[in-house]
Amino acid sequence: MKNTRHLIITALCMALGVVLPMAFHVIPNAGSVMLPMHIPVLLCGLICGPILGLICGIFTPVLSSLITGMPGPAYLPSMICELAVYGLLAGIMIKLMKTEKPMINLYAALVTAMIGGRIVYGLMNALIFRAGAYSIQMWMTASFVTALPGILLQLLILPAVVYALQKAKLA
Repeated sequence: MKNTRHLIITALCMALGVVLPMAFHVIPNAGSVMLPMHIPVLLCGLICGPILGLICGIFTPVLSSLITGMPGPAYLPSMICELAVYGLLAGIMIKLMKTEKPMINLYAALVTAMIGGRIVYGLMNALIFRAGAYSIQMWMTASFVTALPGILLQLLILPAVVYALQKAKLA
């Protein structure tokens, strides 16, 4: 039963990862500022574990690109890597965190996944996808300055959603 529930949640997170960015992209640059595709991938990792989080992180941007054209081909490979790490790390960290306080476990897992994903995003751009044309300043600006509203949104929404799903015995 738990495996079926996790597969359904993963599919719902992937669907949300396609639909949510469409709503945000009505506003210019809202995708890179609010990071709407990150939310369902992180959620999937936190609820369904590292393997399904990884799968969600890989396939969500691919499906979104095929269905909506977002992210575009130039950004798709680095987003796949970033989101895959988000889902994987969120799932690993939530299993490793063993403090007495569930919210501390949740925030620690979430922040670790967010930082790890951004590091991988920067490394992949610097070394492979945009080698020679990508600087640490570009990475810092895109990952932390421009994305600050999205980071705050993730830190506010995700723990509340996970808590609500756990309380309702859906996660």
